[in-house]
This record gives sequence, C-alpha cells and structure tokens, in this order.
Amino acid sequence: MLEFQQDNRFFLFNFDRAFEGQMDFFNPDFWRKQHRIEGVAKGRGTTYFLRTEDWFGVNCALRHYYRGGLWGKFNKDRYRFVGLADTRSFTEFHLLQRLYEAGLPVPKPIGARVRKGKLGICYQADLLSEKIENAQDLTVLLQGQTLPSETWWQIGKLIRRLHDLQICHTDLNAHNILVQQTENGQKCWLLDFDKCGEKSGDFWKTENLNRLHRSFVKEVTRMKIRFSEQNWADLIAGYQQ
Repeated sequence: MLEFQQDNRFFLFNFDRAFEGQMDFFNPDFWRKQHRIEGVAKGRGTTYFLRTEDWFGVNCALRHYYRGGLWGKFNKDRYRFVGLADTRSFTEFHLLQRLYEAGLPVPKPIGARVRKGKLGICYQADLLSEKIENAQDLTVLLQGQTLPSETWWQIGKLIRRLHDLQICHTDLNAHNILVQQTENGQKCWLLDFDKCGEKSGDFWKTENLNRLHRSFVKEVTRMKIRFSEQNWADLIAGYQQ
C-alpha cells in the first residue's frame, strides 16, 4: 500500500511504488491526454473506463462521488470531513480490499483520493477500481435473455458469502450485479460498496434480500427484464445452501 498527503489531498494506492503523475490519476483530463479513456458510463455522474493494464495489471474504472436525492441538487459532491478513515473513498477502498482478500468476486481497489476544501470542513472523493472485463449489468443482460438456474444459484451463494462476513450491501439491487462471460461459463460479481460495511446480528439479512427482490420486480415493469419467481427461488436455494 502507498499512502501519502500533498497539500489538502490524501492518496491511497494498492501498490508500493511511485508512478510519475500519480497525483493526476483521479483527473479525467490526465487520462484523456494519455489517450487511455476507452469508454464512459453515465449515471449520477460519469464513470471513466481506462486502459491501465500495463500500469496496474488491470484496466480501471474511475468514479467521482456525487450526492443523490434532494440534497444533491444543492450540494452535488461535497461531504463533511470528520476524519480520513470515515471518508467515502477510503472507506470503500478498505472494504473492497477486505472482500477481495477474502476471495469474493468484487473489483480490486486500485486507488482512492480525498481532497479537502480550503477551510478543511468539507471534502470531495474519488475511487479507482478494477474494470470487470466482458461483463454486463444483470438487468441489461436480462432484457435480452433468460439465465440458467446455475447463474441464479451463484448469485444467491455470493450474497450468502457476503452476509457470512457480516457485510451489509446497503444498495443491493439488480444493477449492482455484473455477469461476466468466461471460458468456463458465467461468473457473477458485486459492485458499488459505497456506504456499505459490517453489521452485527442477522436481523437485517432478510430485509437485504427483500430489497434485492423488489428491485427485480421493479425492473420487470420498467426495463422489461426476464425475471420470474422461479428465478428468485433458485437464488434463494443458492443462498440457503
């Protein structure tokens, strides 16, 4: 791990040697000048997909943290600073690293940045993480095809592994599951661990699953995905096993 500070900026990298220009790794213009932006995804903000395998061993996704909801209309990307360990990017980086080391299929964290304002009260945050190759958002995939029982079982098993580590994915929905096409079939991944973390007890696990189920039902109407209650039964079977 490489961690350092420059002015009001704090950096955390998943490597132990310095790269030229590494303080600009969270600036899309840096990658644009390097001709390394391969694509973008639009959501609450813009995620940039970067060709970095020759530098970091994997291609990357660069994401800036934005607020949502009504508050986000007035303050789009600033958060109150109460300590570096509690910042959005450093928290997600450390959680991803923990899950990655535990063998769960989550993107490998590559780097995180926190940039404090002049008064030191607020901060902005960015995250560099692994781009999962040859993968699609589960809801996009379900618009064009049904998935075999084995894939639904795999999703359930993945969520169970997460729950057994007492990690609550606070935004567990169909869009935060990726399905990757590999030589051995389909592999499922979990994404977006912002504001997620460890939670004691078991009371929350059923509601976490119910949240996921509601997201599938919602997308049947909104996106016309191919989802049935048998699919959900297969997912639960994987979870219970």
